Amino acid sequence: MPSYRLHYFPESGNSYKLALMLTLCGETFGPVWTDFGGGVTRTPEWRKTVNEMGEIPVLEVDGVKMTQTAPILLKLAEQYGRFGGETAEEKFELLRWLFWDNHKLTGYMATYRFMRTFIPNGDPQVMKHFRYRIDDFLGILEGHLQRNAFAIGAKPTVADFSMMAYLHYPSDEHGYDFAASHPAIHAWLGRLAALPGWKSAYDLLPGKRLTHYAK
Repeated sequence: MPSYRLHYFPESGNSYKLALMLTLCGETFGPVWTDFGGGVTRTPEWRKTVNEMGEIPVLEVDGVKMTQTAPILLKLAEQYGRFGGETAEEKFELLRWLFWDNHKLTGYMATYRFMRTFIPNGDPQVMKHFRYRIDDFLGILEGHLQRNAFAIGAKPTVADFSMMAYLHYPSDEHGYDFAASHPAIHAWLGRLAALPGWKSAYDLLPGKRLTHYAK
């Protein structure tokens, strides 16, 4: 069986996507807490030895470092035969929602939450713009989940794990009460949390919590 080590920090929803996928597939990983708030990922040495893209997470598989959550999720789904698409249509839908999430939902929500919670005195106009875009994306997801139990229909896939990661954090971090504002998203998050073995990011990813960000 492969040996996994995950470079992460607890507030990283992208790290959580991989931690959750491995956990739901019955795998364990060695946790490698990374001082993101202290700026380690921006140092030349870290980028030379860990990830040239300067990003978290990094998943080591038998010592080989892999980066970018979407392709890693797809690789794990294929490897374990779980949480992927079966038919050509399902695989297309999975990719459609996975790419949409990376480009739209996660792309904006991750930055908005980070600026809202971990960077004081963010530019109000920037925050207003981000909130406007996120409201639009959440409306799209809400409508889809009113008609579907999960991203591609009746069963959960890595597209769901990708979309839910930043939404599952406490409401005081991202600023949304989904039970009141987006009931279909709230119910979907509940269905995912009911999967055997599911844990939240702060339960799966130990280590010092992010209290500041070194600009």
